[in-house]
Amino acid sequence: MNWKVILHFNGYLLIFLGVSLIFPLAAGLYYHDDSFRPLLYAMATVIASGAGLVVFNRPRSGEAINRREGMVAVALGWTAAGVAGALPFYFGGVLPSFTDALFESVSGFTTTGASVLTNIEGVSKGYLFWRSFIHWLGGMGIIVLSLAILPLIGVGGMELYKAEVPGPMPDKLQPRIKETAKTLWKVYIVFTLCQIFLLKAGGMSLFDCLCHTFATMATGGFSTRNLSIGSFNSAYIDGVIILFMMLAGINFTLHYRMLKGEGLAFWKDAECRFFLVLVAAMTLIVTWNIYGPVYATIGIALRHGAFQVVSIITTTGFATADFEVWPGLSQLILFLCMFIGASAGSTTGAIKCIRVLLCLKYCYRELFSLIHPKAVSYVKIVDKTVPDDIMRSVMGFLSLYMLIFIVCSLLLGAMGIDAVTSATAVATTLGNVGPGFGTVGPLDNFFHLPAAGKWVLTWCMLLGRLEIYTLIILLVPEFWRK
Repeated sequence: MNWKVILHFNGYLLIFLGVSLIFPLAAGLYYHDDSFRPLLYAMATVIASGAGLVVFNRPRSGEAINRREGMVAVALGWTAAGVAGALPFYFGGVLPSFTDALFESVSGFTTTGASVLTNIEGVSKGYLFWRSFIHWLGGMGIIVLSLAILPLIGVGGMELYKAEVPGPMPDKLQPRIKETAKTLWKVYIVFTLCQIFLLKAGGMSLFDCLCHTFATMATGGFSTRNLSIGSFNSAYIDGVIILFMMLAGINFTLHYRMLKGEGLAFWKDAECRFFLVLVAAMTLIVTWNIYGPVYATIGIALRHGAFQVVSIITTTGFATADFEVWPGLSQLILFLCMFIGASAGSTTGAIKCIRVLLCLKYCYRELFSLIHPKAVSYVKIVDKTVPDDIMRSVMGFLSLYMLIFIVCSLLLGAMGIDAVTSATAVATTLGNVGPGFGTVGPLDNFFHLPAAGKWVLTWCMLLGRLEIYTLIILLVPEFWRK
């Protein structure tokens, strides 16, 4: 294991994160709040730590990073980012313990949106800006960002990209990984600017526009309001955020193809079709279920039903309603959405539609084989046979995902947490969603959970963001053997 290359890379990553603190510093200075000094201390600490790693771990010229080292670099990178992001909250006394500060930071970087803040509107704007900004950085991936703007790192990028980018089959848009990362970020920034403009046109303050756009495009869900998006009570704002949650939930390579003039890129993609049809079907069912018992008019039922379905399936976690008072069918659909997620290659979490689609096709093939045992059948996507190694990876991922869900739910249950809260807290953190049910519902938070429970859920957030394998593989003894 070439630790010098790994630590050298993470040093540059910390320097980048330290420099990124200039934006919340500017917000704190502009609003004359009490966040400036703690943010400055955190900035100095993170930059100094990164500089130390860079200076004392200089790799030899031309040294490359292999896949195994790439996984370690990514795992350490996200852990370091979580610690670095926690320092402003901890130094400023925003949260009472480092455990809480780390939980909030990891929730931000992993775009989970599960919060331990009990009064969001009472927190200084500098901290709230940082909280949303780390969503935006984590959305496309701080490691992909580093590959795009830090070519001076001088290590092979594709291994880091494979360990970082969500989904079973990462797409390369350009022949060089650095160009691929830049392309993805250009699309990401264009959508970000468009959403800021549209939200501002709807009457939001610029600060709220920035924070909610960062959270939407990253499918994160941190809001500047205690009641989330529901506090604005605007059908226009709901509609804009629904649109951009959907865009953020679609594979960004498809956006690139659309912008290049391929008009039917969304519909030609099997996963995207599956995602769009699934969202439409679930929205109609939930709307039908809550019309009458909860909302008096079909228009309001559709507005809130669509928002909650899109928010949960894209793992954003914004809320405009307390869905815990909805009928059981609607709650079960939202719970199912926590597991499904949106498209691979998007900023979303959870299992992803492509894996669900492949699993359904695999199950159908097994049933077909039982009926026609001598027939030769394959799993296909758009008339292309899916290789066996991809199918093994998908089925292994699904098995590990459910196993981790069960084990971590039992761990929370053993800490005295009720069954509904335990199961949905794990589901929502492992899927990087945000709100759950029980005592971690859309109008609640995670502050009351025991410290050990927060550490379990922090681990779940990292597992979900790095899609299980990158972290779990580090626990396998053979991984560390030559």
